[in-house]
Amino acid sequence: MKKSMMMTLILVLGLVLAACSSKSPSSGAGSEFNLLEDGKLTWACSGLYKPFNYKENGELKGFDVEIGYALAEKLGLEPNPITTPWETILQGLKAEKFDVILGSMAITKDRLKEVNFSDPYYYSGGTIFVAEGNDDIKSADDLKGKRIGVVAQSTYDDAAKKYTDDIKYYNSDVTALNDLTVKGRLDAVITAPVVGYEAQAAGLKIKEAGDPLWIEQAAIAVRKDDEALLKAINQALKEMIEDGTYEEISNRLFGTNLLDVDLEGVEVLD
Repeated sequence: MKKSMMMTLILVLGLVLAACSSKSPSSGAGSEFNLLEDGKLTWACSGLYKPFNYKENGELKGFDVEIGYALAEKLGLEPNPITTPWETILQGLKAEKFDVILGSMAITKDRLKEVNFSDPYYYSGGTIFVAEGNDDIKSADDLKGKRIGVVAQSTYDDAAKKYTDDIKYYNSDVTALNDLTVKGRLDAVITAPVVGYEAQAAGLKIKEAGDPLWIEQAAIAVRKDDEALLKAINQALKEMIEDGTYEEISNRLFGTNLLDVDLEGVEVLD
């Protein structure tokens, strides 16, 4: 009788262990992080910042999105990109509506008071764009008193305030650039150079005016208390750069490495 009971216990224990080992490898991935969903890296972007993050036929695409997929793979997590309004994206992160912001957010002193940032994953800059026929604005010196279009709560918003009180706000840089071609609507737009070049390539009649106003460091925003996740993200980014993953994505989308930028003599936003 005792032998029969022992055999039954062994059989039950074996079934339990078999059930545990049959779980998918990703089921416990990221358990050391404070993730919204176990095994998933949920990151937020606006989805309105072409070519970095945008929707095409209902699918999120762009540089930020591809970096996010590669990053999630390095971390052993399932990628889960979502969109949220840029104006409230920091509040959403702090409220734990997603794990990180991976949406071309620049590192600034004010933002560092609220969140931590990873190492930069690309360099960009504030650049002035005007309509093709606009010869009145050739540099930042010509922006005084002009109507400037920017995305609210962006670094470009802060820059525009240095030159004018006449600011028109948008939820998309692309929409603002389109308004440059509507007579009497805008004098200039401040945005990233790649965003302007993409619009030009799509046929928009705009041009760059003057040198970049500054260089900014785009990085991944992480909640202050998620130190383990931040450390893992930095390690994953380092591996992506060292093994060529980063350069392949950047060169394929832009024909250049967005981290290969000469910072000498240019103000770096902080």
